[in-house]
Amino acid sequence: MSALHLLASGSGDEFEAPGLHIFDWGPIFKDGPAWLEWFTKPTLIVILAALVVIVFSWRAFGNPKLVPKGVQNVGEVAYLLVRDQVARPMLGKDGDRWMPFLFSTFFFVLFMNLAGVVPVLQLPATSHIAIPIVLALAVYLMMLFLGIKNQGLVGYFKNIMFPPGLPKALYLILAPIELLSTIILRPFTHAIRLFANMFAGHLLIAFFATVAWWFLAEKLTPLGAGVGLVGFLMTIVMTAFEIFVQSLQAFIFTLLAASYINSSLHADH
Repeated sequence: MSALHLLASGSGDEFEAPGLHIFDWGPIFKDGPAWLEWFTKPTLIVILAALVVIVFSWRAFGNPKLVPKGVQNVGEVAYLLVRDQVARPMLGKDGDRWMPFLFSTFFFVLFMNLAGVVPVLQLPATSHIAIPIVLALAVYLMMLFLGIKNQGLVGYFKNIMFPPGLPKALYLILAPIELLSTIILRPFTHAIRLFANMFAGHLLIAFFATVAWWFLAEKLTPLGAGVGLVGFLMTIVMTAFEIFVQSLQAFIFTLLAASYINSSLHADH
């Protein structure tokens, strides 16, 4: 029996740490029609994130003023962040042309991530593996389309598997590794990186919040009060850290998307 179970055993009950069930959300309208079963909490967060991006972009750039203020001021700062830190470093002269996609992707992922610390919502939609997979597959299909369009079918795969300037014998090892990592594994690694961070972070916050609630409110004991206080403080610390991770993962996902697009537009020489 764990130390937490021993501390809670005074009332005959045991502390139960949160598990996978905290990610299992059924239909929002539990007694609604069958055709609404798809409308779950993660789906709601995806829709809300899309609406936030649309409304924010429309308010910021729909009727721009020469001297920005209010939402336009915030929008321009956000635009410069994505352009100067993602688009131009990764895509060079093509960066500005891809800004609508990269800007939308960054803030769409960011708002879905940040939903994990928003009261009531309290769930990062990207902690459900299906959502990062769909996003990564969209980038992957775009990468393949652009690569074949700009380099040709044979040329694209040749540039992936046989980068110039290496000893020919090395291609025996390098070619299958590059084919596996770029064509087969890339969408999965792109998706899992985002999913794993959001899943683990949400689970940790839920654990410390449950510890705080159990030992300070549900089963308060003199011995358990210290554990509850630690859980409460760790909930605050982990929430602040999670906001940083949520922002960082949105940035990394968009940065990788820009890198993949660049590799399709411009073959390595």
